[in-house]
Amino acid sequence: MAPFKLLIVEDSTLMRELMRVSLSRFVEIEIDEADDGLVAMKKLAEKKYDLVFADINMPVMDGIKLVKHIRSDKNNSELPVVIISTENDSEDISKIRQLGISAYLTKPVNGSEIIKVINDILGLKR
Repeated sequence: MAPFKLLIVEDSTLMRELMRVSLSRFVEIEIDEADDGLVAMKKLAEKKYDLVFADINMPVMDGIKLVKHIRSDKNNSELPVVIISTENDSEDISKIRQLGISAYLTKPVNGSEIIKVINDILGLKR
């Protein structure tokens, strides 16, 4: 079985590392990282991913613009995207959900939340 391919788009090195450690519990996962939406767009153009985790507030290109780009790209329009952000206003979250995201997690997140979302979306087993 081929490994699941995940892209973590987050400007915080610490947050990316936390996610990488949490995800290392899965044997068949290949993880790539990007520190902003523009870098992520380049990676998405070069490689097919099964799931994207993205922060909202990032330099160069934020997570909202990245999600809009993903949804408008015929090759990635159905790609599951999980937003992880400090934003916790219900009205803002509602607007973000309308972009077609798969899940929304509010920081700080723990490893079990990340793994649960992956299980829910991709059906991964430990």
